[in-house]
Amino acid sequence: MTDTNLSTGSTNDSEARAAIGRVQAEVGKVIVGQDGVVAGVLTALLVEGHVLLEGVPGVAKSLMVTTLAAALDLETRRIQFTPDLMPSDITGQLVLGRDGDFDYREGPVFTNLLLADELNRTPPKTQSALLEAMQERQVSAAGVTRPLPAPFIVVATQNPIEYEGTYPLPEAQLDRFLFQLIVEYPDAHEELEILNRHHLKVDAADPGAMGVSAVAGVSDLEAARAEVHQIEVEARVLQYIVDVAVATRTHGAIELGVSPRGSTMLLHAAKAWAWWNGRAYVTPDEVQAMARPVLRHRLRLRPDVLLDGGTADGVLDALLNDVPVPR
Repeated sequence: MTDTNLSTGSTNDSEARAAIGRVQAEVGKVIVGQDGVVAGVLTALLVEGHVLLEGVPGVAKSLMVTTLAAALDLETRRIQFTPDLMPSDITGQLVLGRDGDFDYREGPVFTNLLLADELNRTPPKTQSALLEAMQERQVSAAGVTRPLPAPFIVVATQNPIEYEGTYPLPEAQLDRFLFQLIVEYPDAHEELEILNRHHLKVDAADPGAMGVSAVAGVSDLEAARAEVHQIEVEARVLQYIVDVAVATRTHGAIELGVSPRGSTMLLHAAKAWAWWNGRAYVTPDEVQAMARPVLRHRLRLRPDVLLDGGTADGVLDALLNDVPVPR
């Protein structure tokens, strides 16, 4: 499946699900043609998972994040990653106050929804400043550990076609992202709608000008997460997730397979997707639907496979066809 197929037709009358549905509709006032990606980011929010958005410039990756934050009444901050960015520019630093004492000035990571724009444009030392925040939801600085606001997720962007002046994200960092979502070009009909909106409204790229308002909040997210936590998973489905993960470690085209963290995240994503679709339990369909966005960035393909034009998605499709599906 492709990310653009991440949509839900649920008719379940859960109040929390209705609230998240309103958020999706509100984001649609600004974002055209990216329903699957929006649903993916919302799914990540349900399990407090981080998201890596990959797409060429100009496909509304950053706008999507700011619009989502506005619809959920979440605080959001943006960091434009550059080669000269320092770790303290992200986490914060001690500054000398007027009274002669040092005070800690919080960095932009202290927010609910952090937009890490072009994360791969900063050196690994600065990239790693996000690792503790993403894994532990805290920042350790000047000998003190400071918790981050709740909820806290990172939505990072990267350009898939421009490599000059970039630093590939290390596996340890990639593994912290729940999803890698591909933001594709809109089709011709959707692009015409984008042009019409810009023609009729000068501030079509401004969520406030497009009438976006907060239609849900943290309490709705917490209620939705509680419901996701209650989703049932049978032993046969848990075994299926393990079988898929193990297959990535033994597949001939894969040099580095999925870690237990990856299989755990596949479980959480499948539970959230089952909730999206109004189910009280996870089926193999949810596991298969989440496999690409959860696993694609955790695989390292063999060099000869890459030279032959192989892709992580293609390998995953073949792998899923080979792994027996429980009945």
